[in-house]
Amino acid sequence: MPEPIRISLAAARVNAKLTQEEVAKKMKIGKRTIINWEKGMVMPSFADINMLSDIYGIPIDNIFLPEKST
Repeated sequence: MPEPIRISLAAARVNAKLTQEEVAKKMKIGKRTIINWEKGMVMPSFADINMLSDIYGIPIDNIFLPEKST
């Protein structure tokens, strides 16, 4: 079975035609949290990843999470 195509959180959001603010509203969180996730400064929880998967319409396996930057 082929490896799933990985897509970054930012690319998945853009592909879903959503702004950071729209995603934040859907998740009832601050826009800064979305920004930090996309930059790899903070890692989303499994529950948040699951919600992002639903919002973006892609399987969790396809979401690429960057290494947390230091």
